[in-house]
Amino acid sequence: MNHQDIRNLSLDELCCFLKDSKEQSFRATQIFKWIYQKGVTSFDQMKNLSQGLREKLAKQFTLTGGNGLKSSPAKQISIDGTTKYLFELADGEKIETVLIPTKTRATVCVSTQAGCKFGCRFCASGVGGFKRNLTTSEILAQILTVQSQLPLTINHLSKITHIVFMGTGEPLDNYENVLKAVRIINLKQGLGIGARRITVSTCGVIPGIERFSREGLQVELAISLHGFDNASRNALMPVNRKYPFDKLMQACREYTKKTKRQITFEYILIKDLTSHAQAAQKLARSLKGVICKMNLIPYNPVQEFDYEAPSRKEINAFKESLIRRGVHVTLRSARGQDVSAACGQLRYQTLKGQHK
Repeated sequence: MNHQDIRNLSLDELCCFLKDSKEQSFRATQIFKWIYQKGVTSFDQMKNLSQGLREKLAKQFTLTGGNGLKSSPAKQISIDGTTKYLFELADGEKIETVLIPTKTRATVCVSTQAGCKFGCRFCASGVGGFKRNLTTSEILAQILTVQSQLPLTINHLSKITHIVFMGTGEPLDNYENVLKAVRIINLKQGLGIGARRITVSTCGVIPGIERFSREGLQVELAISLHGFDNASRNALMPVNRKYPFDKLMQACREYTKKTKRQITFEYILIKDLTSHAQAAQKLARSLKGVICKMNLIPYNPVQEFDYEAPSRKEINAFKESLIRRGVHVTLRSARGQDVSAACGQLRYQTLKGQHK
Protein backbone atom coordinates (compact mmCIF):
# COMPACT_ATOMS: atom_id res chain seq x y z
CA MET A 1 0.00 0.00 0.00
CA ASN A 2 1.39 3.41 -0.99
CA HIS A 3 1.04 5.96 1.79
CA GLN A 4 1.36 9.68 1.19
CA ASP A 5 4.38 11.42 2.69
CA ILE A 6 3.07 13.61 5.52
CA ARG A 7 5.34 16.44 4.34
CA ASN A 8 3.00 16.89 1.37
CA LEU A 9 0.39 18.31 3.76
CA SER A 10 0.03 21.96 4.70
CA LEU A 11 -0.73 22.78 8.32
CA ASP A 12 -4.40 23.35 7.44
CA GLU A 13 -4.60 20.02 5.59
CA LEU A 14 -3.09 18.23 8.58
CA CYS A 15 -5.60 19.93 10.88
CA CYS A 16 -8.42 18.66 8.67
CA PHE A 17 -7.04 15.12 8.80
CA LEU A 18 -6.85 15.25 12.59
CA LYS A 19 -10.36 16.61 12.87
CA ASP A 20 -11.69 13.84 10.62
CA SER A 21 -9.78 11.34 12.77
CA LYS A 22 -11.45 12.66 15.95
CA GLU A 23 -8.17 14.13 17.16
CA GLN A 24 -7.56 17.64 18.48
CA SER A 25 -6.38 20.03 15.77
CA PHE A 26 -3.64 21.59 17.92
CA ARG A 27 -1.75 18.32 17.46
CA ALA A 28 -0.98 19.51 13.92
CA THR A 29 1.34 22.18 15.31
CA GLN A 30 3.08 19.59 17.47
CA ILE A 31 3.56 17.29 14.49
CA PHE A 32 4.91 20.15 12.36
CA LYS A 33 7.42 21.07 15.05
CA TRP A 34 8.59 17.47 15.33
CA ILE A 35 9.14 17.25 11.56
CA TYR A 36 10.48 20.69 10.67
CA GLN A 37 12.12 21.94 13.86
CA LYS A 38 13.31 18.77 15.56
CA GLY A 39 13.98 16.84 12.37
CA VAL A 40 12.50 13.50 13.42
CA THR A 41 12.18 10.76 10.81
CA SER A 42 9.71 8.49 12.60
CA PHE A 43 6.28 8.99 14.13
CA ASP A 44 7.48 6.93 17.11
CA GLN A 45 9.82 9.80 18.00
CA MET A 46 6.89 12.20 18.54
CA LYS A 47 6.73 11.55 22.26
CA ASN A 48 4.08 14.12 23.20
CA LEU A 49 1.55 12.38 20.94
CA SER A 50 -0.53 9.48 22.18
CA GLN A 51 0.37 5.98 21.02
CA GLY A 52 -3.00 5.81 19.28
CA LEU A 53 -2.37 8.97 17.26
CA ARG A 54 1.12 7.85 16.31
CA GLU A 55 -0.36 4.59 15.03
CA LYS A 56 -2.98 6.49 13.02
CA LEU A 57 -0.28 8.61 11.44
CA ALA A 58 1.89 5.60 10.62
CA LYS A 59 -1.10 3.81 9.09
CA GLN A 60 -1.99 6.78 6.87
CA PHE A 61 1.36 8.45 6.07
CA THR A 62 5.06 7.94 5.59
CA LEU A 63 7.80 10.18 6.92
CA THR A 64 10.71 8.43 5.20
CA GLY A 65 10.59 6.49 1.94
CA GLY A 66 7.45 6.67 -0.18
CA ASN A 67 7.65 9.98 -2.02
CA GLY A 68 10.68 11.01 0.01
CA LEU A 69 14.38 10.81 -0.70
CA LYS A 70 16.52 7.74 -0.31
CA SER A 71 18.93 8.09 2.60
CA SER A 72 22.65 8.88 2.51
CA PRO A 73 22.88 11.20 -0.53
CA ALA A 74 26.15 11.32 -2.43
CA LYS A 75 27.91 14.60 -1.81
CA GLN A 76 30.94 16.57 -2.89
CA ILE A 77 32.49 19.30 -0.76
CA SER A 78 34.35 22.15 -2.44
CA ILE A 79 37.46 23.79 -1.07
CA ASP A 80 35.30 26.89 -0.46
CA GLY A 81 32.82 24.90 1.66
CA THR A 82 30.10 24.66 -1.00
CA THR A 83 28.53 21.22 -0.69
CA LYS A 84 26.65 19.58 -3.54
CA TYR A 85 24.26 16.72 -2.72
CA LEU A 86 23.03 14.20 -5.27
CA PHE A 87 19.78 12.64 -4.05
CA GLU A 88 18.09 9.58 -5.47
CA LEU A 89 14.30 9.66 -5.34
CA ALA A 90 12.12 6.68 -4.55
CA ASP A 91 11.53 6.03 -8.28
CA GLY A 92 15.24 6.21 -9.12
CA GLU A 93 15.26 9.77 -10.50
CA LYS A 94 18.09 11.99 -9.31
CA ILE A 95 18.14 15.60 -8.16
CA GLU A 96 20.73 18.01 -6.80
CA THR A 97 20.80 20.32 -3.81
CA VAL A 98 23.58 22.75 -2.97
CA LEU A 99 24.61 24.20 0.40
CA ILE A 100 26.38 27.55 0.02
CA PRO A 101 27.99 28.72 3.26
CA THR A 102 29.41 32.14 4.13
CA LYS A 103 30.46 33.60 7.46
CA THR A 104 26.93 34.79 8.20
CA ARG A 105 24.65 32.63 6.03
CA ALA A 106 23.84 29.04 5.23
CA THR A 107 21.94 29.10 1.94
CA VAL A 108 20.38 25.99 0.44
CA CYS A 109 19.67 25.89 -3.29
CA VAL A 110 16.89 23.38 -3.94
CA SER A 111 15.59 21.61 -7.05
CA THR A 112 11.92 21.62 -7.99
CA GLN A 113 11.88 19.16 -10.91
CA ALA A 114 13.78 16.07 -12.01
CA GLY A 115 15.32 17.48 -15.16
CA CYS A 116 14.04 20.58 -16.89
CA LYS A 117 11.92 21.07 -20.01
CA PHE A 118 13.10 24.62 -20.78
CA GLY A 119 16.52 23.72 -22.19
CA CYS A 120 18.54 26.90 -21.63
CA ARG A 121 21.65 26.60 -23.78
CA PHE A 122 24.18 27.26 -21.02
CA CYS A 123 22.74 25.05 -18.28
CA ALA A 124 23.23 21.32 -17.66
CA SER A 125 19.84 20.96 -15.92
CA GLY A 126 17.91 20.26 -19.12
CA VAL A 127 20.55 18.33 -21.04
CA GLY A 128 19.27 14.97 -19.81
CA GLY A 129 15.64 15.93 -20.50
CA PHE A 130 12.65 16.53 -18.26
CA LYS A 131 11.33 13.67 -16.13
CA ARG A 132 8.72 14.99 -13.71
CA ASN A 133 7.77 17.54 -11.08
CA LEU A 134 8.92 17.03 -7.52
CA THR A 135 6.33 16.67 -4.80
CA THR A 136 6.22 19.15 -1.92
CA SER A 137 7.71 16.48 0.34
CA GLU A 138 10.63 15.91 -2.06
CA ILE A 139 11.36 19.64 -2.07
CA LEU A 140 11.21 19.91 1.71
CA ALA A 141 13.17 16.69 2.28
CA GLN A 142 16.16 18.25 0.51
CA ILE A 143 16.21 21.06 3.06
CA LEU A 144 15.62 18.80 6.05
CA THR A 145 18.43 16.46 5.01
CA VAL A 146 20.91 19.31 4.61
CA GLN A 147 19.75 20.80 7.92
CA SER A 148 20.37 17.50 9.69
CA GLN A 149 23.99 17.52 8.46
CA LEU A 150 24.64 21.24 8.83
CA PRO A 151 26.53 21.26 12.14
CA LEU A 152 28.96 18.74 10.64
CA THR A 153 29.48 20.90 7.57
CA ILE A 154 29.66 24.41 8.99
CA ASN A 155 30.81 24.46 12.57
CA HIS A 156 29.70 27.99 13.38
CA LEU A 157 26.20 27.81 11.83
CA SER A 158 23.70 25.25 13.07
CA LYS A 159 20.65 26.43 11.12
CA ILE A 160 19.80 27.12 7.49
CA THR A 161 19.24 30.84 7.07
CA HIS A 162 18.25 31.25 3.40
CA ILE A 163 16.50 29.17 0.73
CA VAL A 164 16.79 29.75 -3.02
CA PHE A 165 14.69 27.87 -5.56
CA MET A 166 17.43 27.93 -8.18
CA GLY A 167 18.31 24.25 -8.56
CA THR A 168 17.25 21.90 -11.32
CA GLY A 169 13.86 22.68 -12.84
CA GLU A 170 11.58 25.68 -13.32
CA PRO A 171 9.82 26.51 -10.02
CA LEU A 172 6.84 28.27 -11.62
CA ASP A 173 6.25 25.21 -13.83
CA ASN A 174 5.62 23.24 -10.61
CA TYR A 175 3.63 26.05 -9.06
CA GLU A 176 1.35 24.34 -6.54
CA ASN A 177 4.00 22.12 -4.97
CA VAL A 178 6.56 24.92 -4.83
CA LEU A 179 4.17 27.40 -3.23
CA LYS A 180 3.08 24.87 -0.62
CA ALA A 181 6.75 24.24 0.18
CA VAL A 182 7.43 27.99 0.39
CA ARG A 183 4.60 28.46 2.88
CA ILE A 184 5.84 25.59 5.07
CA ILE A 185 9.41 26.94 4.93
CA ASN A 186 8.13 30.35 6.01
CA LEU A 187 5.60 29.16 8.61
CA LYS A 188 6.73 29.71 12.21
CA GLN A 189 5.48 26.20 13.07
CA GLY A 190 7.44 24.89 10.08
CA LEU A 191 11.03 25.83 9.24
CA GLY A 192 10.44 29.42 10.33
CA ILE A 193 12.65 31.03 7.67
CA GLY A 194 11.67 34.63 6.96
CA ALA A 195 9.94 35.32 3.65
CA ARG A 196 12.60 37.80 2.58
CA ARG A 197 15.19 35.06 3.01
CA ILE A 198 13.39 32.86 0.47
CA THR A 199 13.94 33.43 -3.26
CA VAL A 200 11.95 31.86 -6.08
CA SER A 201 13.62 32.01 -9.48
CA THR A 202 12.04 31.69 -12.92
CA CYS A 203 13.33 31.65 -16.48
CA GLY A 204 10.46 33.98 -17.39
CA VAL A 205 7.17 32.07 -17.24
CA ILE A 206 4.89 35.10 -17.44
CA PRO A 207 1.61 33.47 -16.23
CA GLY A 208 3.49 32.19 -13.17
CA ILE A 209 4.93 35.64 -12.47
CA GLU A 210 1.45 37.17 -12.70
CA ARG A 211 0.03 34.54 -10.39
CA PHE A 212 2.93 34.92 -7.95
CA SER A 213 2.21 38.66 -7.71
CA ARG A 214 -1.23 37.86 -6.27
CA GLU A 215 0.01 35.57 -3.46
CA GLY A 216 0.63 38.38 -0.96
CA LEU A 217 4.01 36.94 -0.01
CA GLN A 218 7.13 38.90 0.90
CA VAL A 219 9.21 36.23 -0.87
CA GLU A 220 11.92 37.44 -3.24
CA LEU A 221 11.49 36.92 -6.99
CA ALA A 222 14.47 36.37 -9.29
CA ILE A 223 14.26 36.40 -13.08
CA SER A 224 16.83 34.51 -15.14
CA LEU A 225 17.10 37.14 -17.86
CA HIS A 226 20.43 36.25 -19.51
CA GLY A 227 19.81 38.39 -22.56
CA PHE A 228 19.47 42.07 -23.43
CA ASP A 229 16.88 41.78 -26.24
CA ASN A 230 14.82 39.19 -28.09
CA ALA A 231 17.62 38.01 -30.35
CA SER A 232 20.17 37.46 -27.59
CA ARG A 233 17.65 35.77 -25.33
CA ASN A 234 16.39 33.56 -28.18
CA ALA A 235 19.96 32.36 -28.71
CA LEU A 236 20.21 31.12 -25.11
CA MET A 237 16.69 30.50 -23.84
CA PRO A 238 14.02 28.74 -25.91
CA VAL A 239 11.38 29.96 -23.42
CA ASN A 240 11.79 33.43 -24.95
CA ARG A 241 9.93 32.32 -28.08
CA LYS A 242 6.82 31.73 -25.95
CA TYR A 243 7.37 34.60 -23.53
CA PRO A 244 9.35 37.23 -25.48
CA PHE A 245 11.80 39.65 -23.88
CA ASP A 246 9.64 42.76 -24.23
CA LYS A 247 6.54 41.07 -22.80
CA LEU A 248 8.61 39.67 -19.95
CA MET A 249 9.94 43.12 -19.08
CA GLN A 250 6.39 44.49 -19.12
CA ALA A 251 5.28 41.69 -16.80
CA CYS A 252 8.15 42.60 -14.47
CA ARG A 253 7.07 46.25 -14.44
CA GLU A 254 3.55 45.16 -13.54
CA TYR A 255 4.89 42.86 -10.83
CA THR A 256 6.89 45.60 -9.11
CA LYS A 257 3.99 48.04 -9.46
CA LYS A 258 1.53 45.59 -7.89
CA THR A 259 3.74 44.20 -5.12
CA LYS A 260 6.03 47.20 -4.47
CA ARG A 261 8.80 44.61 -4.29
CA GLN A 262 12.16 44.55 -6.00
CA ILE A 263 13.02 41.92 -8.61
CA THR A 264 16.49 40.45 -8.88
CA PHE A 265 17.57 39.87 -12.47
CA GLU A 266 20.13 37.12 -13.03
CA TYR A 267 22.32 37.81 -16.03
CA ILE A 268 25.00 35.45 -17.28
CA LEU A 269 28.15 36.97 -18.78
CA ILE A 270 29.31 34.99 -21.82
CA LYS A 271 32.26 36.15 -23.86
CA ASP A 272 31.31 37.79 -27.20
CA LEU A 273 27.62 37.07 -26.63
CA THR A 274 26.16 38.87 -23.59
CA SER A 275 29.10 40.82 -22.15
CA HIS A 276 29.88 43.49 -24.78
CA ALA A 277 29.32 47.26 -24.47
CA GLN A 278 26.18 47.37 -26.62
CA ALA A 279 24.60 44.66 -24.46
CA ALA A 280 25.11 46.78 -21.34
CA GLN A 281 23.55 49.83 -23.03
CA LYS A 282 20.47 47.94 -24.23
CA LEU A 283 20.07 46.16 -20.91
CA ALA A 284 20.10 49.40 -18.93
CA ARG A 285 17.46 50.88 -21.25
CA SER A 286 15.21 47.85 -20.82
CA LEU A 287 15.37 48.02 -17.02
CA LYS A 288 13.96 51.54 -16.79
CA GLY A 289 10.74 51.59 -14.78
CA VAL A 290 11.47 48.30 -12.99
CA ILE A 291 12.35 48.23 -9.28
CA CYS A 292 15.28 45.87 -9.51
CA LYS A 293 18.86 44.91 -8.95
CA MET A 294 21.06 43.08 -11.45
CA ASN A 295 23.09 40.07 -10.40
CA LEU A 296 25.89 39.45 -12.88
CA ILE A 297 27.11 35.85 -13.17
CA PRO A 298 30.33 35.05 -15.03
CA TYR A 299 29.72 31.93 -17.10
CA ASN A 300 30.50 28.70 -15.24
CA PRO A 301 31.81 26.29 -17.89
CA VAL A 302 29.62 23.30 -18.75
CA GLN A 303 31.24 20.61 -20.89
CA GLU A 304 28.20 20.27 -23.17
CA PHE A 305 28.28 23.95 -24.27
CA ASP A 306 31.01 25.77 -26.17
CA TYR A 307 31.02 29.07 -24.29
CA GLU A 308 33.67 30.98 -22.36
CA ALA A 309 33.56 33.45 -19.50
CA PRO A 310 34.72 36.98 -20.34
CA SER A 311 37.94 38.35 -18.90
CA ARG A 312 37.97 40.14 -15.55
CA LYS A 313 38.52 43.40 -17.45
CA GLU A 314 35.41 42.80 -19.61
CA ILE A 315 33.34 41.85 -16.56
CA ASN A 316 34.32 45.02 -14.71
CA ALA A 317 33.66 47.19 -17.77
CA PHE A 318 30.17 45.69 -18.17
CA LYS A 319 29.42 46.22 -14.48
CA GLU A 320 30.62 49.83 -14.51
CA SER A 321 28.61 50.57 -17.66
CA LEU A 322 25.40 49.48 -15.90
CA ILE A 323 26.23 51.41 -12.74
CA ARG A 324 26.81 54.61 -14.74
CA ARG A 325 23.33 54.17 -16.17
CA GLY A 326 21.73 53.92 -12.73
CA VAL A 327 21.41 50.14 -12.39
CA HIS A 328 21.99 48.56 -8.98
CA VAL A 329 24.53 45.82 -9.74
CA THR A 330 26.11 42.97 -7.80
CA LEU A 331 28.67 40.49 -9.12
CA ARG A 332 28.22 36.90 -8.02
CA SER A 333 31.46 35.22 -7.05
CA ALA A 334 32.01 31.72 -8.43
CA ARG A 335 31.37 28.99 -5.88
CA GLY A 336 32.02 25.27 -5.92
CA GLN A 337 33.58 25.07 -9.39
CA ASP A 338 35.75 22.15 -8.28
CA VAL A 339 32.62 20.08 -7.47
CA SER A 340 30.58 20.83 -10.63
CA ALA A 341 28.33 23.22 -8.73
CA ALA A 342 26.70 24.67 -11.84
CA CYS A 343 23.07 23.63 -12.08
CA GLY A 344 22.56 20.05 -13.17
CA GLN A 345 26.20 19.15 -13.77
CA LEU A 346 26.58 16.45 -11.14
CA ARG A 347 23.20 14.90 -12.00
CA TYR A 348 24.00 14.84 -15.71
CA GLN A 349 27.47 13.40 -15.15
CA THR A 350 25.84 10.57 -13.17
CA LEU A 351 23.23 9.95 -15.87
CA LYS A 352 25.94 9.82 -18.54
CA GLY A 353 27.87 7.30 -16.48
CA GLN A 354 24.80 5.06 -16.23
CA HIS A 355 24.34 4.99 -20.01
CA LYS A 356 27.92 4.31 -21.07
